[in-house]
Amino acid sequence: MRGKTHFQEAAPAHTPTRPPSYDILMGGRVGVWAGADAPKAPDESADACMGGPAIYAPAMVQKRRVGAESSETRARIVEATEQVIRDEGYAAASSRRVALRAELPPSLVHYYFPTTDDLLLAVFRRGAEQSDAMIEAALTSADPVRALWRFFSDPSRNALAMEFVAMANHRKAIRAEIARHSEAMRDRQAQLMEQLLGDRLADHKVTAAGLSLLLAAVGRTLVMEADMGVASGHADARASVEALLDELLLPEK
Repeated sequence: MRGKTHFQEAAPAHTPTRPPSYDILMGGRVGVWAGADAPKAPDESADACMGGPAIYAPAMVQKRRVGAESSETRARIVEATEQVIRDEGYAAASSRRVALRAELPPSLVHYYFPTTDDLLLAVFRRGAEQSDAMIEAALTSADPVRALWRFFSDPSRNALAMEFVAMANHRKAIRAEIARHSEAMRDRQAQLMEQLLGDRLADHKVTAAGLSLLLAAVGRTLVMEADMGVASGHADARASVEALLDELLLPEK
């Protein structure tokens, strides 16, 4: 069993006892037996941060403390994790690797992020917040639809995005968070396009949600393929999207 776990000897039934504390600083997740029930198998999404089996104790345990969201140390860990993912891939983002990059002891990684999903979700959410700010800037610009198209076809954030797509194949929490965020932002984009373009969309047999997805899908495909050295059809695809936007955004007479 990994990690140190300190158990307090069970007292007689008539003697009140305080819940024992557990040293899990470098160990795995702590589970609890409910009465006489046998412990259940640990859920994959709650695996200890970068390894370590669940530790079960036949008694109450103290809830593990987690570092403050606003902590500079926490932000430093998230930044270091993103750097490791960008440079070496998400599989390389172990607690020790992240701690080394952040120049912090591994125990602090576990303190702020008890599980792997906690850490990876923090990195995704920070990136999502940055993307949201860029999208909002595009949507409130003088030429919002074209600005949104330029955002989707910008290659600067593709490397990290592709790592999270790969994570989503194996981690349910990441997949669910990506889906939640994508749905929310697409709804926001569609609402604005409906306000901006109105009847023009119907005249071209296009819906606001369809146009939003079209810009995102074509833009991201162009970026992903370009990163892999694929360019066939790219110029034609760009020209087709831009021709559609020219028609949709043609000033009314």
